[in-house]
Amino acid sequence: MVERRFVFPGVIELNVQARRRLGVNIYLIDGGDGYILIDVGFLDELGDVLELIRQMNYSLSACKMIVATHADADHTQGLARARDLLKCPVVAHPKSVAPLESGDEVTTYARIDAQNIHIPMPPCKVDRTIDEGDILEVGDKRLEVWSTPGHTAGQLAFRMGELLFSGDNIFRDGSVGVIDAHHGSNLPDFVKSLRRIRGADVEFLLPSHGPIFRKDNGLIDATIARLETYMHLADFGTCAVDWPLLDEWEEELASGRLPG
Repeated sequence: MVERRFVFPGVIELNVQARRRLGVNIYLIDGGDGYILIDVGFLDELGDVLELIRQMNYSLSACKMIVATHADADHTQGLARARDLLKCPVVAHPKSVAPLESGDEVTTYARIDAQNIHIPMPPCKVDRTIDEGDILEVGDKRLEVWSTPGHTAGQLAFRMGELLFSGDNIFRDGSVGVIDAHHGSNLPDFVKSLRRIRGADVEFLLPSHGPIFRKDNGLIDATIARLETYMHLADFGTCAVDWPLLDEWEEELASGRLPG
């Protein structure tokens, strides 16, 4: 048995527990008489993840549910196998159901032909859907479900007291989850979700990638400003809401003004 390293009462992050990167952050919420897992990561890492849980003297049968923060392959490629081994329900946002149950390689980012990325995406049944305002309970722990779309339509976050499991919404360096129209990203929704996180009276953000960090409104403000700029540039193509430069150009053409 190895000592359990709680990052907060009742919360173990398995990369921190392992003292090495396992890939995506995986949170074990210990309710005393059982636990839930938030994400499971890649299939190749699943054996190490489950072995680590065993080493901490948790029974695999004590897992009450696996929660998918969203459908991306780096969070869910091991989901179907974990569901089979742990024999517990998988829960996700309604907009994550179709890509998870069909094993949609494009929407889940398992396949990006331009970068020669192609990993298997085993389909996984979603046993229960969760959405804004739902409560997840395990023992004495309660997590309030937040719908925080933007990175993906089905992105979820979970509030537990002063903690917010913030998914791919924002990371400690101000980065955010990938923005791509094929992926279902939406910049106005992303900004709205970030504003909600900024306004929340939580103290710590527990992201899906990288280190846990104290909520920093200045950092969030800078990220919001960056995304608001992207909304009006061609940099993000179909994710942008408009391109004011074209309106300016039409006015210049109509005026007959020459360049320079």
